[in-house]
Amino acid sequence: MNQDGPIACVPWFRVVAESPEWIVVSKAAPLIVHPSNGKSEPNLLQGIETLLCYEVANGMKAALINRLDRETSGLTLIAKTPTATRQLGRAMQRRQMHKEYTAIVYGHPAWEQTVCELPILRQGEVMETRIWLKQCIHPQGKKCRTEFRVLRRFTRNGEPFSIIRCIPLTGRTHQIRVHLATLGSPIVGDKIYGPSEDCYLEFIHKGWTSELETRLLLPRHALHACVLDFPFDEELIHTQDELSPDLEEFIAGADRE
Repeated sequence: MNQDGPIACVPWFRVVAESPEWIVVSKAAPLIVHPSNGKSEPNLLQGIETLLCYEVANGMKAALINRLDRETSGLTLIAKTPTATRQLGRAMQRRQMHKEYTAIVYGHPAWEQTVCELPILRQGEVMETRIWLKQCIHPQGKKCRTEFRVLRRFTRNGEPFSIIRCIPLTGRTHQIRVHLATLGSPIVGDKIYGPSEDCYLEFIHKGWTSELETRLLLPRHALHACVLDFPFDEELIHTQDELSPDLEEFIAGADRE
């Protein structure tokens, strides 16, 4: 892959909330959450262990509770102790965590609020695919549900865009991205579910190019995990995060109304 330019922005994270048992951080794109495919590159788990090096030296073992895609920014929860790992893991399995995302999509949806309950599975299970991870809507897929609400409509260089609040009530792979694309509102910068999956294949082979910038507008998909609520020790913990700077900058480029 051509490494002349970054995928999106410098790998970075900051602490949003912390206790002796857990820590919530906001990660930037394209920071991966854990080591992947044997590649040597910065990752969130490594960063957390470096930040908490004293606790690690005293036996702490960090465990990721929720995982975000490389190109998704926002809130991530990490347990510090075995007790927290078990408790938070159970809460995740029982769907007791509330998550909200903000997405920037192409176009102005005809709806103000809607719910998508179309089932999703990996496309390769039912048809040939050039992208192993690509998901699709299919009746044999797993049940899933996402609630959507339009927060704002705007234009940029005369082209329509919208800011959407997304609330996934299940946690399927690429759920929000697939549901929005199916609804006719693909996420800006999405290399797989946006203008064409050819964008993803070109990116894999050539890296970020001027041609891709023209087609995708952003070097990563415009999806940010902005709310994460979870139960812990009989208390509901609420965490919230501002939209990432690169997405704020994109919105700031809106045409004057």
